[in-house]
Amino acid sequence: MKRHETKSVKVGNLTFGGNNKVYIQSMTNTQTYDVKATVAQIKRLEEAGCEIVRVAVLNKRDAAALGEIKRQIKIPLVADIHFDYKLAIEAVNQGVDKIRINPGNIGSMEKVQAVVDACKSKNIPIRIGVNSGSMMDGMDPTPENMVKAAKYHVDILESLGFYDIVLSLKATNIETMIEAYRLASVTFPYPLHLGVTEAGTAFGGSIKSAMALGILLYDGIGNTIRVSLTDTPEIEIRAAKEILNNLGLRDNTPNLISCPTCGRIQYDMIQIAKDIETYLTTVNKKITVAIMGCKVNGPGEAKHADIGVAGGKGEAVIFKKGEIVTKVKESEVYDTLTKMIDEF
Repeated sequence: MKRHETKSVKVGNLTFGGNNKVYIQSMTNTQTYDVKATVAQIKRLEEAGCEIVRVAVLNKRDAAALGEIKRQIKIPLVADIHFDYKLAIEAVNQGVDKIRINPGNIGSMEKVQAVVDACKSKNIPIRIGVNSGSMMDGMDPTPENMVKAAKYHVDILESLGFYDIVLSLKATNIETMIEAYRLASVTFPYPLHLGVTEAGTAFGGSIKSAMALGILLYDGIGNTIRVSLTDTPEIEIRAAKEILNNLGLRDNTPNLISCPTCGRIQYDMIQIAKDIETYLTTVNKKITVAIMGCKVNGPGEAKHADIGVAGGKGEAVIFKKGEIVTKVKESEVYDTLTKMIDEF
């Protein structure tokens, strides 16, 4: 599916908009000034598949740490700033790749001009973030008002000749969120960062996010996504990759299929499926792996899979493209499959 046409904005070594790419973003939950902890978490996110990371900048101490953090990571770094224009300027000076700040919230036009000048000097884009939980002037968080709020901030930047803009219009209600982004996509020429705010825990939040993000992505709307979860950030990446993979928007991502359980199962299929799913998070290749219940129907039902397993009592058959290639003991299934995945 083709992305909705937008302006191209460079964020580090990535290009948002103007192409068919959808990038995965997350945010650290460490104290940003703790460089060691923050870098360690970002490296775990990088390994999980995160492509752009945001850190909170609450004060000068956080801002001063950004340069060292940037030097130790590989993916683009975004500084999340509220109200204080001096922190935005320091973040730019520290070498971040993007800042998230709403220009209408930082005071006089002179202050906004100072931020714009700093960003222009380093070719740093600005993300404007509208959130249903913090609408300006007591506005109701309707889709129309959210776009109106975004336009207020956009107009300020455009009046100063600044156009390297990314927009987000996050809401906790998915209907509001979907309609806000749809309206924004026909109102603004800028790339859109998608997300459901306050989505919830790993289980409920992933489902809620998949529903909302999936609808918009299928319509070609969105250039970056974050699955916001009350959990470790790495879990966000797993959920985001799964959403993009199922929409055909992710390269080099494995696909796991497994049948629902029934009374014909005679081996520990559920645990094997969970173990292989975990293993596949470390794999960067396009491969479909099937974990099936019974060896009578399993290979045929999953004949499109590159590699698969179907179990019997204490044993299992391993198949490729529906053709059985070997039989192994149940205790050997995991090692056999992971070896075949590595060799694929």
